[in-house]
Amino acid sequence: MNLEALQRTMCAAVLQPLTADEEMQSHDVTGRWDGRAMAEVAEEFIAPNSRLTAFERLEIYNRQYWFRLQSAFNEDFPGLRAVVGAERFETLMNAYLAAHPSRSFTLRNLGSKLHDWLTKNPQHAGRRVALALDVVRVEWACIEAFDNAEFAPLSAAEVAAVNAESRLALQPHVQLLALQYPADELVLDMHRQQKRESSEAGARPESHEEEVCAPLRSRKRATWLAVHRADFSLYYKRLTRFEYQTLIALRAGLTLPEALEAGFAGSRVAVGTRLNLVRTWFANWAQLGWICKPADTPAKL
Repeated sequence: MNLEALQRTMCAAVLQPLTADEEMQSHDVTGRWDGRAMAEVAEEFIAPNSRLTAFERLEIYNRQYWFRLQSAFNEDFPGLRAVVGAERFETLMNAYLAAHPSRSFTLRNLGSKLHDWLTKNPQHAGRRVALALDVVRVEWACIEAFDNAEFAPLSAAEVAAVNAESRLALQPHVQLLALQYPADELVLDMHRQQKRESSEAGARPESHEEEVCAPLRSRKRATWLAVHRADFSLYYKRLTRFEYQTLIALRAGLTLPEALEAGFAGSRVAVGTRLNLVRTWFANWAQLGWICKPADTPAKL
């Protein structure tokens, strides 16, 4: 083998999914080697040593690769784990990673297809599938909000100059969610729990660990949410339905009057009250730095 062929062969072997017992497959299950024994495959490009066979040496890399993916997935979705329970989460995680293994240079993107996949495979979430989907949306929004771009916000003078012809844009890091459940409360609690567990470094009793892994519940309540970043920290901000709809319309490129009309669609709020609400919204958005010029944002936004 030349170097490229060796690298491709090693990569294909390491990407073989693990067995249910988290061991390397005895035979190829991907079709790369037509079902051959992996011990034979390993012997073609890995030398044994005095303690390990070629298969056992390859298995170390195979297991560590998947353990790293599982670790990253656990770190990104502790709320989902809390909702579906530890045992079901393990099955869900392995099924998702088998369907969507890492295809990026960064593990940041590992869960990018999770919401769509879970929507098509709801059996993995059990009876709490609607709550699980909301939690996944919030946890993925946290990832997007943490490292998406941020452009220069409108200055006070630019905000004051906004008129009926103005088209405004939102910062790419601002994530807008319409949820069936107040999933942000659950996610926030679990992320705090995650930080405490990391800082305590295993000092927690085993019984408490089992308690954390028990499935959690939440009462259904329509919730509109913004997840955003400020000073390298994440924040959640609850929105009213009208504010959420207005922000969605602004993000879609509508003029300010068009966005306000879409935002208050179906509303019986009096005109005077609407004006007061809009003033308050814009004051908050300006203070948070959410509004920027459309020319500064990527074309897809």
